[in-house]
Amino acid sequence: MDKILSNERYKAILFLVLASILWSTGGILIKLVDWNPIAIAGSRSLISSIVVLLYLKKPKITWSMAQIGGALSYTATVMLFVAANKLTTAANAILLQFTAPIFVAILGLLILKEKIRSYDYIAIIVVFGGMLLFFIDDVGGGSMLGNTLAVISGFFLACVTIALRFQKDGSPVETTFLGNLLTFIVSIPFIVKGLPDLKSILAIIVLGVFQLGIAYILYALAIKHLKAIEAILITVIEPILNPIWVFLFAGEKPSLYAVIGGLIVIITVTVRSIIVSKESATKDQEGTEVG
Repeated sequence: MDKILSNERYKAILFLVLASILWSTGGILIKLVDWNPIAIAGSRSLISSIVVLLYLKKPKITWSMAQIGGALSYTATVMLFVAANKLTTAANAILLQFTAPIFVAILGLLILKEKIRSYDYIAIIVVFGGMLLFFIDDVGGGSMLGNTLAVISGFFLACVTIALRFQKDGSPVETTFLGNLLTFIVSIPFIVKGLPDLKSILAIIVLGVFQLGIAYILYALAIKHLKAIEAILITVIEPILNPIWVFLFAGEKPSLYAVIGGLIVIITVTVRSIIVSKESATKDQEGTEVG
C-alpha cells in the first residue's frame, strides 16, 4: 500500500511539473492577443471547458459548497490574471499571483486543518516581504491596478487549491469545468462586441487547449495526492519560465525591484519544498523500517 501511495505521489508531482510548464506560456500568449481582457478570459475558458468535458465525458456535478466555491474562485482567478497581464508586466503578474502560498497556508489551516510548521510561517513572512518590493518605485514597472489584481488573483488561486483539495476523495476536475463555463458566460457581453485578428484567435485556441484545459486537468488530478500548500509550491516552475518566454519573444523586461522580489519568492518556496521533500522521505524510510 505504501508503495502504491508513493507511486501516486511521484505521478502527482510529474503532473504538477507538466501543468506548470503549460501555465508558464500564459504571459506571452496573452500579450499576443489584441482584445478585451475579459473577452480573452471567456473565450479561452470556453475552449478549455470543451477540453475538460472531452476528458470527463460524464461530469459529476454535485453542487457541493466546495464545487461551487471552487468554480467561483476559478472564474475570479483566470479573469483577474488576464486583466493583470494586460495592465502590468507579465513578470509582475505571475510572480505576484505566486504569493498564493501565503493564502493557501492560512486557508489550509483554517479550513482543511492541515498543520503549518515553523518553516511555513518563515516562508510566508519572507514571501510577503518579497511581494512588497513589487510596490516600490512605481509598482515595480507595472501599474498599481495591475499588480493589485495579480495579488487578488493569487488569493483566489489559493481558494481554488483549497476547494480542489477538499474534494480529494471525489472528482475535483468538475470544479474547473464549471469554472470555465461560468467565466465564458460572464464574458459573453464582451465577446460579442467583435472578434480579434487571426493571430489572436490562434493564441486563444492554444491558451484554451493547453495552457488552461490540459494544465488544470493535470493540476486537479495531482491535488488529490498532495497537501494543498505542497501542491502550490511545487509549481514554482511557472513563475520562473513565464517572464523568460515574455522576455525572449516580446522583449518585455521586469524592473530591478521586480527581479529581486521574484527571486526572493522563488528561492523561498523552493527551499521550503526541499525541506518538505526531505521530511517526507525520512518518514517513508522510517515507515519502511518499522514495516
